[in-house]
Amino acid sequence: MPSSSDGCAVAFRDVVKAYRRLSTTGLKHALLHLPSFVREWRAPTIRALDGVSFEVRRGEAFGIVGRNGSGKSTALALMAGVLGPSSGEVRVSGRLAPLLELGAGFHPELSGRENVGLNAAILGLRRREIRARFDAIVDFAGVRDFIDEPLRTYSSGMQMRLGFAVAVHTDPEVLLIDEVLAVGDVEFQRKCLDKMAEFRKAGVTIVLVTHDFSTVLSMCDRAILLERGRVAAAGAPAEVAPEYQRAMA
Repeated sequence: MPSSSDGCAVAFRDVVKAYRRLSTTGLKHALLHLPSFVREWRAPTIRALDGVSFEVRRGEAFGIVGRNGSGKSTALALMAGVLGPSSGEVRVSGRLAPLLELGAGFHPELSGRENVGLNAAILGLRRREIRARFDAIVDFAGVRDFIDEPLRTYSSGMQMRLGFAVAVHTDPEVLLIDEVLAVGDVEFQRKCLDKMAEFRKAGVTIVLVTHDFSTVLSMCDRAILLERGRVAAAGAPAEVAPEYQRAMA
């Protein structure tokens, strides 16, 4: 882990994340189709990230942009510890709040109240902290009238709002955001952006993956463009913008 004094919140050092392209679905299939299975196993791997290096400084907002399949979400998953690198080094320092798949820890048969406690505990809050922040979480999500109903009765938008509300009330030091600022209606989107502005003022490190480059321009200090798993451009958002436009053309 980076030390608290080195000014670095996230560091990637020559990171490779590779996958094998296997179509087999189980042992029986592999045994029945052994020659094709061996050919697949020997086939070259797919590199979602291929020698990626960058640093995110403490307290800055850092954008990661690129086409679908360029490696953006893989990079965030590595930061969150959901995945491990095939080679290279990923270092993250600070209390992490990943907004990758909102409500991923929710259980449909539990009430909204129970799911707030479950998800907040997964994200590292103690019971007394959960109790102290419960009302703020529920009010932010706008689901107070349904908080004791089973989660399966919630719309997908309500579940995502509740997941977002839990994550942003965990006092993160590093916030990972994967295309979730478009959650809910216009009013909730405004609340999300206002919360991001609060985090920026408080010195929270923000790593943002998005297809909306206007958000990167307005919110981020620096950005990188990923193409086919490699860093194609890096710098201030205004400097990366022309390369992003070229890549998306």
